[in-house]
Amino acid sequence: MRAALVNPDWSFEGSIYFGCREAHLPLELGASRVLLEAVGHEARIFDGPLSGLADAALAEAVAAYAPDMTVVTTAPTYLFWRCAQPELRVPRRFLDALADRGGVTVAVGPHGSATPGATLRKLGVDIVVRGECEETVVRLASGTELGAIPGIAFSDPSGALRVTGGPQAARFVDLPALDWPEEWIARHRHHHHRFDRPPEGPGAEVEASRGCPYTCSFCAKIDFRDAYRKRDLAPLLEEIDGLIAKGARYLYFIDEIFLPRKPLLEALVARDVDFGIQTRIDLWNPEMLDLLGEAGCVSIEAGVESLTVEGRAALDKRCRMTTDELAERLVHARRRVPFVQANLIATVEDDPALVADWRERMQAAGVWANDPVPLYPYPSSPDYRRLWGEPDDEAWERAHDHYLAAFERWSDIQEQRPAPLKDLEACCGTGPA
Repeated sequence: MRAALVNPDWSFEGSIYFGCREAHLPLELGASRVLLEAVGHEARIFDGPLSGLADAALAEAVAAYAPDMTVVTTAPTYLFWRCAQPELRVPRRFLDALADRGGVTVAVGPHGSATPGATLRKLGVDIVVRGECEETVVRLASGTELGAIPGIAFSDPSGALRVTGGPQAARFVDLPALDWPEEWIARHRHHHHRFDRPPEGPGAEVEASRGCPYTCSFCAKIDFRDAYRKRDLAPLLEEIDGLIAKGARYLYFIDEIFLPRKPLLEALVARDVDFGIQTRIDLWNPEMLDLLGEAGCVSIEAGVESLTVEGRAALDKRCRMTTDELAERLVHARRRVPFVQANLIATVEDDPALVADWRERMQAAGVWANDPVPLYPYPSSPDYRRLWGEPDDEAWERAHDHYLAAFERWSDIQEQRPAPLKDLEACCGTGPA
């Protein structure tokens, strides 16, 4: 089997997309490739952003490869599956450019994980994968009968939708080291979530763990990257050493929650590379924060979300620290790490004057706190299911309409005027164009 693994040419005009718009390594495709090759298949990643290829040129490159199967991701890298853009226009535009030249077409990503029927219809692909994709992609390549593969959606010969169970989770813990073309690393000049100084040398992304042991109400992880798993240290360090050998000077750990892990931090102390993380500051004691800084961490994105006990309880944060204790821990982290951010979410429990005062005090101590972000009820979040139950084919439209109607102002990290989903998905229909 010859498989083309495609990261399309992303653009986000008019989108509510909360993620970073720079190019990042397509980690889900890297994991798929290494597992495909391990069992004898041929696989190649085609990355529009890192290769500088727009849809037409990217489609021509895939067609020239003559794949038996083409896998297209519906969100830009595993890093942003939890805050994906709602619209599917970007993967659909690529698929339209590819037409019938890609063999069996497969969509992977958060959209099909939560709404398989709608994703199958909007993209016109042959198969939609639900959940973490790499092991399911290998099963598809093996030629196993579709009905025997768990966690996929497809149309049967009569045209009826078949869904073979819920989203799947990969083993992950023993995932081999991922390897990337040296030219991609050289082009990857972006240092994700780094603000202490201008980037020097290439950046890269890496995955040390997957999932999170917490169930915060706003987090879109129910259908993928849910249960916490820690990756074996040996392949993780092999991957990190490979990135450093290819020139990477900064790594960003895409882990949903970078938990304190002393052996990893001690290994990083000995490596000449800076890195950034996302975490919960209440899980770190001062001694481990000291080691984190010594290991080379230069950026912490810490989820605080609300400044009141009631607000954190409403978000199911399960936080055992007071707001003052959180502030103290953030300030201690800032003494060891050049950039520390406290993430805030707009909640009715938090008085705007309280938020403004706390942000000012934190910024005076060197900790940046964002303007509170309005919540988007992603179909894979507990918030969505509390409002409407299990997601159906209209879940993304329902969430989007609710979001646009509920807020009169937006955060300082997204488009000021998000467009309606029907306008963003005007190119999506019931099948290939």
